[in-house]
Amino acid sequence: MELEIATRQCLDQTGVCRRFHYFLTIGYEETSRIFCESYGVRISEEGGDETKISAITTSASRIDELLTLLVDNRVGPTGLSDVVADWL
Repeated sequence: MELEIATRQCLDQTGVCRRFHYFLTIGYEETSRIFCESYGVRISEEGGDETKISAITTSASRIDELLTLLVDNRVGPTGLSDVVADWL
């Protein structure tokens, strides 16, 4: 399941307007002892690339923190992996 969280628009270094859509992804983790929700992120650019990273955390507050960071800094699909790696 996915929920669109925000859309942001910005100008890149060459002055081209870019529009990014940010999504919360929700999956499920199951082990022999527990069953819980797992959260991830997808960023898509209108008319361009998209990147998805699933199962980043099971914490709703942590994924909210990450999504806020991504949206506020207008991170695009190509930067998602680097930002998540640094954030973890």
